Amino acid sequence: MATFVLVPGAWLGAWAWEDTARALRERGHTALPLTLTGLAERADQGGPETDLDTHIADITGFVERTDLRDVTLVAHSYAAAPVTGAAGRLGDRLERVIYVDSAPFAADMCMLDLMPPQAADQLRQQVDAAGDGWRLPMPPFEVLGSSGSLDGLDEGRRDALRSRATPQPFGTYVQRLTGPAEPGPGVDRVLVACRDFTGLLDAGVPMLAYLSQPPWRRFDLPTGHWPMLSAPAELARVLDKAVS
Repeated sequence: MATFVLVPGAWLGAWAWEDTARALRERGHTALPLTLTGLAERADQGGPETDLDTHIADITGFVERTDLRDVTLVAHSYAAAPVTGAAGRLGDRLERVIYVDSAPFAADMCMLDLMPPQAADQLRQQVDAAGDGWRLPMPPFEVLGSSGSLDGLDEGRRDALRSRATPQPFGTYVQRLTGPAEPGPGVDRVLVACRDFTGLLDAGVPMLAYLSQPPWRRFDLPTGHWPMLSAPAELARVLDKAVS
């Protein structure tokens, strides 16, 4: 059985993984959802100094403090950035890395690199106007839907997401990834592609093409960008299959 450390995307905490974690435990796995600094129940621990290095340290520190071995590290969305950093630092504690509707970061890359300059400038303005200069509130669903599929998020799930989301420390979007950005050569590498991401892969987008080739293993999940909310049991089934 596997030991999963489940890292949520922007604006989310460990709560987002609750249903998937429960389903994984029912299959006999250890499932450990993690809340990063400045988010959810740890919102009051964040500040203007909270950045990508903070979240990398959250992950590596959790694994090391609890003396976890043979870890399967799972990244959803934004978590690809700190998980990439942590994967390069965990050495032989790491058995596998799984990116859920996301992809590993390259060295010297930051979240703002993933969007057009105008969109990045709009985020900066939003942080200045509504986030005390360091917090990024979760955008409206019509904005989120323009960059990631909302499929499977009915009104109840959207209400839960909106009510429990917390502003993202913007330093995590601005700081570039430093240090090692590659796990060890023996680490298993897995991609779980949801609906939009599957389309990008099948379209042969050059920067993502390698994710469909060895040593990567790919699993498709026909739901939107938040599968731990829209299809938690199905996501657990895919994660179980990836480690079996």
